[in-house]
Amino acid sequence: MKQRVILIASVVCGLIAALLTRQYLNAKDREVEGRKQQLERQFRTVSVTCVNRSLPAGTALQSSDIGFLPVVERSVRGHVVDEKDYRMVLQRKLIRSLEANSPVYWSDIEGGDPLNHGLADEITDRMRAISITVGGPAAVSGMVKPGDHVDVLGTFTLPSPTKATELEMVTQTIMQNVLVLATGRETAKTQFLGADRDRGSGGYNTVTVLVTPREVEMLVFAEQTRGRLVLALRNPNDVYREMDLPRVDFTKIQEEIDKLNQLRQEFMRTLR
Repeated sequence: MKQRVILIASVVCGLIAALLTRQYLNAKDREVEGRKQQLERQFRTVSVTCVNRSLPAGTALQSSDIGFLPVVERSVRGHVVDEKDYRMVLQRKLIRSLEANSPVYWSDIEGGDPLNHGLADEITDRMRAISITVGGPAAVSGMVKPGDHVDVLGTFTLPSPTKATELEMVTQTIMQNVLVLATGRETAKTQFLGADRDRGSGGYNTVTVLVTPREVEMLVFAEQTRGRLVLALRNPNDVYREMDLPRVDFTKIQEEIDKLNQLRQEFMRTLR
């Protein structure tokens, strides 16, 4: 009888010990799993947009320039261009040079993150945004869109330099390679989100451009003199600046039309 009691007591103690051991191991498993999840959250990687070759400042990004790179999320959160957003930087220019395999940050892109709230966030330091009255045919049949680069031309009626009592009409390029921030109420942000689709039919009559404070004064003066402004659309990769562009009036056209046509034909032949 005594031996049976001892046997039962031993079995009970063994069961209790096994239960306690199991509870201890479960607690350790939970502790390890919790630590594992904490480390995964702390060092979780995400795929971000990078450049697959070294690029200088001013480069308009193309699909061939883009690659993807795994990085620790907490180190770049809120600043880097995610892989899913890479299309939002295509055709947009770098404002600083990037080495090969470098992540692309919104601060590297001209105009910044289009999903930021408000147009003011897209205005770079020492620059200004101003809207000019341009639409329809004057904006390349309404096909100018946010993110494009344009030249701004103006046509004005001015006193003739040779005949004091007469007026003459002249056209002149006011500024070249200007970034378009908005067309009407559509910005890069609303364009990406599919909102305010007033550009689809060319239905805007103002264009907002990014210019320097001195250029703001020129544009304001040009509009106040009842001049007519027209936009010329540029290829996003074309950063060439034409030097010494003249004022054009009827006399200038008569004098140079043949020469200009000849030069254009010669240039077109070089492209073949």
